[in-house]
Amino acid sequence: MKRHLFALSSILIVTALAVHPGQARAEQPADLGCKMQFSLSTWSLIYKQSEGHGVVTCANGQSMHVKIVAKGGGLTVGKSHIDNGTGRFTDVHSMSEILGDYGDAEAHAGAGKASEAQVLTKGEVSLALSGTGEGIDLGVDVGEVTLSPIK
Repeated sequence: MKRHLFALSSILIVTALAVHPGQARAEQPADLGCKMQFSLSTWSLIYKQSEGHGVVTCANGQSMHVKIVAKGGGLTVGKSHIDNGTGRFTDVHSMSEILGDYGDAEAHAGAGKASEAQVLTKGEVSLALSGTGEGIDLGVDVGEVTLSPIK
């Protein structure tokens, strides 16, 4: 069962990367090396909604508090939360590139304590998320994750 979910997750991630191919850029400074610590709560019954917050820090000393909202749908049901999750951004040249909408495709199944890993894309910027939490969930869904600044 786990092999099938892993294979399905891999297919969905590759599809998401193909759907959001990124744009050519002028020469810019090197990747900022940004990471995110976050917490997130999710519920779903065909429609999926997640809300949370995080702190993005970059190797150059910049940091930003962000709100995380994810919306989507598919064949999905459950309720879960992740505390102390981590994220790693790639190909970020300016803190403003972190904000915005990321494509999300996911296959998931879990009950009780669980781990999750996911890759989101927004143009050339990617965000790899991982975390552990508790809950129960089952399904396949597609949606969008939005990062916005907390003032």
